[in-house]
Amino acid sequence: MEAKSEDVYYLTIGLLQNDKSNNTAHARQKYVSVAEEEAVNYKLQRSLISHATVGNTSFFKTAFNGLNALSGVGILSTPYALASGGWLSLLFLFIIALVTVYTALLIQKCMDADPSIRTYPDIGERAFGKKGRLLVSVFMNVELYLLATCFLILEGDNLNNLLPNMGFRFDGFRIEGKQGFVLIVALIILPTILLDNVSILSYISATGVVASFVILGSIFWTAAFEGVGFHHKGELLNYKGIPTAISLYAFSYCAHPVFPTLYTSMGNKKNFSKVMSLCFLLCTITYALIAVCGYLMFGSTLESQITLNLPINKASSKIAIYTTLVNPIAKYALILTPVIHTIENRFQSYCKGRSYTVFIRTSLLISTVAVALTLPFFGLLMSLIGAFLSITASILLPCLCYLKISGAYQRFGLEVIIIGCVLTFGIAVLVIGTYTSLVEIIGQL
Repeated sequence: MEAKSEDVYYLTIGLLQNDKSNNTAHARQKYVSVAEEEAVNYKLQRSLISHATVGNTSFFKTAFNGLNALSGVGILSTPYALASGGWLSLLFLFIIALVTVYTALLIQKCMDADPSIRTYPDIGERAFGKKGRLLVSVFMNVELYLLATCFLILEGDNLNNLLPNMGFRFDGFRIEGKQGFVLIVALIILPTILLDNVSILSYISATGVVASFVILGSIFWTAAFEGVGFHHKGELLNYKGIPTAISLYAFSYCAHPVFPTLYTSMGNKKNFSKVMSLCFLLCTITYALIAVCGYLMFGSTLESQITLNLPINKASSKIAIYTTLVNPIAKYALILTPVIHTIENRFQSYCKGRSYTVFIRTSLLISTVAVALTLPFFGLLMSLIGAFLSITASILLPCLCYLKISGAYQRFGLEVIIIGCVLTFGIAVLVIGTYTSLVEIIGQL
């Protein structure tokens, strides 16, 4: 990290006082002049950094980007989360929404403390040095990697639902429908992941907000006008399913690594808190509506993805399923791009040719396919991501980084009490949720 201008000055004075030789006044003045020059250079560099981080994105565009970041595949799993924990588990959706919007504002405070911060790993480095940057990067990249894997599982499940009992033969081997669809989708995705510039895909993935509302509207239409109805009462509380429900709710709010970029891009950064409040409010309303709607429609029979429960012979159901299928294919390359860049930068001395880049990207895709085929449990894998990775990246790290950067841990007050409660809640969910998810995954193998 760069030293502050005051640190430069006092460091120089200290060296002068400890110099055993009899320095002249001219020598002292020379050192002080150097310190002043360093201070001027530091201020100039800070000014340039601050100027570089000035964005011009409007309030509504930032809100749209925030909604797109939050509105992911979590919308498909919130009904299953509600079915797992019962009606009272819906309270945890609102609690997690409040906690995560609070930690999003802590990220803003961390960035306000240092204008040079532009990314989530920068916050980790500002707080805990290179180890902090490494920790944040690892959690970010592992979360994105597993999310890309979930995309493949989602595609395989829904295609198998549309085209059941379909198998594939290759060189004498028979591949079952779900596994075959995962491989086919991977081949479709392969050209997109080999692109050096995936800006074209960003326009397609930006339809995520619209897609969420299309899915919600299609499911409601299926229930209200296609004969499914809202006939299931459900149960008030299922203690055994609470850890799964909370983990899936947490997964739905795992966009915090994106927030520093949104903050940096804003023209008027003072409105960032309002943007976050709006995004979390709209997403929470959407998640709650589809969870309640799905639970009333299918009750405890809900699958890990609500689209798997929809009658495939209805037009509205097909719209919901097809919308669900298009988005992951478009978003896969964008989701995995940070992971690709991290690996390529790490081995850039070996990746001088195009062949090395193709090898790395193809290997990543193959590895996600292998994980998707080995652990084809969409709900359980999402639950594990939510409990371990999302809780860490979206709740624990923002709190810890803010305490260190602001120095708030040195003074006891209401803010420290609130952050302490948030950390306690996050750690409890991490431990219980991760253990429950791992036990269920191992039991399914």
